[in-house]
Order: sequence, then C-alpha cells, then structure tokens
Amino acid sequence: MPDIVKIAYQQTGESVRNTANGMRPMAARAYDERNSQYLLIKAPPASGKSRALMFLALDKMRKQGLKKVIVAVPERSIAGSFAPANLIAENHFFANWEPKDEYNLCTPGMDGSKSKVQAFKNFINNDEEILICTHATLRFAYEELEESNFNNLLLAIDEFHHVSADGDSRLGELLRSIMEKSNAHIVAMTGSYFRGDSVPVLKPEDEAKFTKVTYNYYEQLNGYTFLKSLGIGYHFYQGKYTSAILDILDTNKKTILHIPNVNSGESTKDKHKEVDTILDAIGEVTKVDNETGIIHLKRYNDQQIIKVADLVNDNPRDREKVITYLRNMKNVEDMDLIIALGMAKEGFDWPYCEHALTIGYRGSLTEIIQIIGRCTRDSENKNHAQFTNLIAQPDAADDLVKLSVNNMLKAITASLLMEQVLAPNFKFKPKESDDDKAKAGEIKVIGLKTPSSKRTKDIIDSDLNDLKATILQDDTILKAIPGSVDPEVINKVLIPKIIKAKYPELNEEELEEVRQYVVLESVVKNNLMIDVSVIKKAIRENAEIKAAFAGSNPNQVIEKVLIPKIVKTVYPDLSDDEAESFSKMNVTMPTAAAEAQSDQRFIRMAGQFVNIDDLHIDLIDRINPFQKAFEILSKNVTTKVLKVIKDVIESTRIQMTLDEALLLYPDKVKAFMEKNGIEPSIMSSDPLEKRMAGAIIYLKDLKRKKQSGQG
Repeated sequence: MPDIVKIAYQQTGESVRNTANGMRPMAARAYDERNSQYLLIKAPPASGKSRALMFLALDKMRKQGLKKVIVAVPERSIAGSFAPANLIAENHFFANWEPKDEYNLCTPGMDGSKSKVQAFKNFINNDEEILICTHATLRFAYEELEESNFNNLLLAIDEFHHVSADGDSRLGELLRSIMEKSNAHIVAMTGSYFRGDSVPVLKPEDEAKFTKVTYNYYEQLNGYTFLKSLGIGYHFYQGKYTSAILDILDTNKKTILHIPNVNSGESTKDKHKEVDTILDAIGEVTKVDNETGIIHLKRYNDQQIIKVADLVNDNPRDREKVITYLRNMKNVEDMDLIIALGMAKEGFDWPYCEHALTIGYRGSLTEIIQIIGRCTRDSENKNHAQFTNLIAQPDAADDLVKLSVNNMLKAITASLLMEQVLAPNFKFKPKESDDDKAKAGEIKVIGLKTPSSKRTKDIIDSDLNDLKATILQDDTILKAIPGSVDPEVINKVLIPKIIKAKYPELNEEELEEVRQYVVLESVVKNNLMIDVSVIKKAIRENAEIKAAFAGSNPNQVIEKVLIPKIVKTVYPDLSDDEAESFSKMNVTMPTAAAEAQSDQRFIRMAGQFVNIDDLHIDLIDRINPFQKAFEILSKNVTTKVLKVIKDVIESTRIQMTLDEALLLYPDKVKAFMEKNGIEPSIMSSDPLEKRMAGAIIYLKDLKRKKQSGQG
C-alpha cells in the first residue's frame, strides 16, 4: 500500500551543524532564553535537547547563582544522553559538563529505590552540583523532602509529556508544588507535546508562566545531511497480524518492530509466542550469543545471518544484557532488527534505523511521534525513513467492529496530524489589498482576522498542533470523516465547540480568530500545493525539451507529451489530466529570469486548483479539512469495508443541533430545493442530502414543539 504521507527534505545540513557560537541551532535558540526561570523546550528527537540542557544548567550555576541541577528522565536507558561532555573542546563553551558516577542514579549498579532516594537526599545536602535520576526516583525522594529543599536549584524534566495536569499525576502535582513553594528554576523538554487522552500537560495558568522555545520537526529534518524523505503508511490486514507481517517487514532495512500491547485486540495474548512466530517467518535461529543475548538468525530467502534484539523477553538478566549491547552499538552492522513491546520508543538512540514498524493502533499521539522519531535520525546509511502501522481491518462479523472502525479512523487522522507536524510551516496573514503581496514563507488570506490578544497569538504561534491533535481525536470529528457532514458544519459548528472546551477562557472574538487559523492551516497543509516556479525550472533544465525545440513542430510535442511528463515527475500525486492542465502556461522555454519573477502557487482543494493569491477565508470554510482522510479510506479499503465503516458511524451518528440546522437550511437546503424541485430525502444514498433532510426534520420538530408550548 502506498504511503499516506511522504515529505521530501532539502538536506541543508544546518540542523546538525554548529552555529558561530559553537551550538547547534536548537540549542542556540534555547540558550537565548537562558535567563527565564521556567523554560519549555519543544523540539524533535536528535535535535540536541540534552546538550542544550547542559549549556543552560552550567550558565545558571556559574552565572545566575544557582547551586545545583537535577535531571529527571522517564527511564534509565535515556540517561546516557547526559553523560560527561567536553563542552570546552567540542563547543568552545566556558565549562564542561561533569556529572559524577555516584550521582548518576540511572546506572545498572544503582539498584533499589531506597538507596536511590538516600543518594538523592545526600545530594540535596552536600556540595555536589549534578544529579541524574528517573522520574520515579524524583517522585519518591520528593515525598521525603520539603519544597524549600529545591530552592536555588534547576530541575530539568526530560520527556515532559509524562507530566499531567490531572490531579492523580504525582509528577504533575510535584511540579506545581515546587513552582508554588520554592524559587527553583525549571527546564522542561519534550519531543512531543501531544497527549493521547484529553488531560493537558499543564493547566493554562501554569503553562503561561513558561517561556516557550519551539524547534519544529521540519526545521530539524530539512537541516539533515543524509535523510531526504520520510514516509508514513498504513497496511490493513485480516485475521492474525503474524500471518501478514512479512508483507511489509523487509529485513534488509534496519527495523524496529513494536508488537501490540497484550491488552489490545491485535494481540494474540502470548507475546513470547508472537516473537517466535515472527522469527520463524523470517528464518532459522543459529545461535543466541551468551554474552550479549543477541539472536543470530539465518534468513530463508538468501541464507544471510541477521542480528535480532528481543526486548519483549522480560527476564531481567537477559534483557539487561541486550540493553547493554544496544547502548554500546557503534556500527551499522551491529544490529538489523529490534523487536520490542514497551521499550525502544522515547529517547532510544539507534541512528541507523530506517523503518519503524508498529503493530496495532496507538491511542497516544505522543507514542506515535516518539516511535516515528526512532527512524528519523540522520545517518549515512539511509536517505529515506519509513513509519508503517499494521492495523486490523474492520469486519462486520466481529464483536469489536465499533472499536476496530474507531481505531482505523484515529490512525488515519493521526497520520494527517503527523503530516502537519513534519511539513514546513506557513505564516498566514490577512491580505489587506490586491497589492498586498506575500513574502517568502507567507500566505496572505482575504478576510483572515488578526489576533486581537496575546492569548490568541500564543495559541496560534505555539499551540495549533496541540489543538489539531485534540480536534482530530474527537469522536464527533471522526464520525464526520466519511463525508456525511457538510464542511461548513465541521468548520463553523463542530470545531468551535472543541476549541471552546479546550480554551474556555476565550471570548467569542478570540474563539473565531483561533478557529480561522486552525481550519486554514489544516486545509492548506492537507491539500497538495503546486509551485509553478519549480515546474518551470525542471522544464528549463530538461534535455528532451531542449531537443524538441530543434524539431519542426515543438510546441505540440512539448505541451501534450513532455511537459505533463515533467509535471508528473515533480508532483507524482497529480492525475494525467491535472498534469496536462499545467502545461499550457509553459509552451515556450522559460528563462531563469522568468522563473525568478514567477511566484504562482496553486493549492488543490475540492477537486480544483486555486491560486494562493486568491485564498479567502469564506472559501476555506467551504472545504472539508479532513477530505484527505475520506480519500484515504475510499482508495485503500474495499467497498465492503467502507460500508462497514459507514454503517457503524450511521448507527451512532452525530445528533443534529440547532446551530447545524440553521447553517444548513438557509443556503444548502433551499438551493437543493430550487435545483431539484423537491425536498432532500432522508432515504437518499447521498450523505449530504440525508443530512439536509435531517435538518428539515429537526426544524419542523422544533417548530411543532414551540407551537405546542414544549420548547
């Protein structure tokens, strides 16, 4: 099955190259905010968050008067990122990062929660400067300390999305108490700020205290040296996943395979047998290395030996050997396949990984993006990274069909969100007049509102992806994906309700501002954009076209054959007719000067191409921001499966509201009746006609109740 999402990057090398001050771009951006008491760093895997923390911590201790730094990580394997570093030699910094072994509480020798808590308390009361521990150790130690013990120190929390505003979150409660009752500085770092549930990471009033540093995924991946593209795809199977695994598992690619949680529908409930079945499908085990625990497997197809790490095996002794081996890998040939369940996700560093293959839907967007991050590190052995999700296909005879449908829809919407996160950002600004031209990286939109408050500006600048994650995981939106809800109802009724629930403090004007930007960005990023200057450049450099100009009738050959071929090469997702539609503007050879003057960009929306200069917010509101999700369903599942999905949604369909009925009736319903001479039918096979008929029924019922005094 082809990728749902494929994004190409420019390989500029900038994100992995030190700037003039000796730091990589993300670290330099964070260091610029070093005087902030509370700092929230949102940056992707491999962007250098751990090195940035070292710079910040040393500055706070040497120049801002703080005495200590505590670094808390979610699990021991991540602590290696904070090992000693010679920053003076490597980064021309003023001090080195020099944690001592006895205060790295994540080393294998530091066993037992009581001994770790005692070491933590010793650290608080002595002259040592750096302590590294797990989130769990921090929680246990906090219970035996006062908030005042955290005065004059820096608390750094890695993988900050583990914190929650939920009252039952001990780490979240700890953080709030330290903020309220001490003068501690806090640096919070995360590669993903999404949550799979509806509980925010921080309460709005707490989050407002943090200075935010954002380094987005596109900046990171576009600035690599080797990695050129990323694909996100889904493969749907029936029966047991173990029988479908070889359809997508290519052991020639360095792969991390995550099997499903034992409580999920995809699991066989015997995780060890699942690993054995996968290994048996690939080849024959020749040995298991006694020292490392690594499996040597001879493939059936070519008799080649590959190395496999089994992290599903939960025998502590065996797992520790494998983890130690993985931690110390240096070369591309050291590992071929890692099979895991709950491990090898966040913070796990295997730069050579090319393919992250995940079995079963993951309910947490954080988990999805962390898994994708395992294969998106820059490495000379790859120019493409791939994430594939193997998901059970809904079956009408299955007792869990509703759950299966919901999982499939959530998986597809998650892929659309990942596309938004991993693609380049645009700056949207109101278009004031015809002469108001967009600058590089900008898109001007007629009728777009300017943020009227700092709160809406902060949401639009920093939180749109988080908001989109909330919208795309909402049940009412999922039920709208198969095309049964009018786009304007989605954009003007459903989405505002979700925004209001997430940001109840917004007034009506602020709500509309946020709504416009989230809908606009969703529509633009989920639709194909064509840059005509890129096409013209490809035409100018094409040898076949140069040769055609020497022929007797070049224009017809160029327009009908060669240019559509080139357009399809640059934009392979275009149909043949769409590619030919772009040829008429290029019947003569464009010059470099003409290319430079041309800034014609078109976006494909609702089956037509719209010039970017002509975008109007009213046009955007008539486009389904989730049209791509519906297209994915239509193209990649059978008619039978699509009917199962629609039937399940119809059985739990969205209840009609007055807002939706009033939006549908004046324009949509009346236009339908004028065109067809009859009212829309509730029995129609057209979902939109059925919805309009539902609006009429709803309004008639409302009128009847009002006349009878019932409403």
